[in-house]
Amino acid sequence: MDGQWLGRIIARIKRQRNRGMTKRMAHLNRIFKPHFFAMAFALAVGVVAAQTSAPKHDASIYAELAKAPKKDAARRNPLAKDPDAVAAGGKLFSQHCAECHGDMADGGKKGPSLRADEVQQATSGVLFWLLTNGVVRRGMPVWSKLPEPQRWQLVSFIKSLTPDTPPGATDVKTPHP
Repeated sequence: MDGQWLGRIIARIKRQRNRGMTKRMAHLNRIFKPHFFAMAFALAVGVVAAQTSAPKHDASIYAELAKAPKKDAARRNPLAKDPDAVAAGGKLFSQHCAECHGDMADGGKKGPSLRADEVQQATSGVLFWLLTNGVVRRGMPVWSKLPEPQRWQLVSFIKSLTPDTPPGATDVKTPHP
């Protein structure tokens, strides 16, 4: 027997398999093609609606702010009067926080709005404590490896944000630098 005999058998098996596959694909095509565009359109509308809907305000998300120890909550931001701290904090926010909290800090795919009253009314010490310790079970990373001055710059930036406006108000949110 020569090697061509085996090659011919393999080629014949492939042709038979391809014919069967073509018949199955044609059958599936007849079933799904009429509905494909409707399904694709419905999926696209769902994705757009999910991305453009305003994040819902869930007070339980902000409950971690109340867990800061009194000693930490009482800490003062040593950079509170430094005008450059807000700009530096904005840059740090863009690098580390915007992915989760949104470019405008009004909430994103993973993180809540930092313009919410709960955040804006929290003391600088509470925000610093939260940045330092994170909320790992909710996806907030621990930023203790970030140098302390940079964490205070982030706090300065967060405190500089325009708070969320109640429904019906016409206040314009300012983006971070």
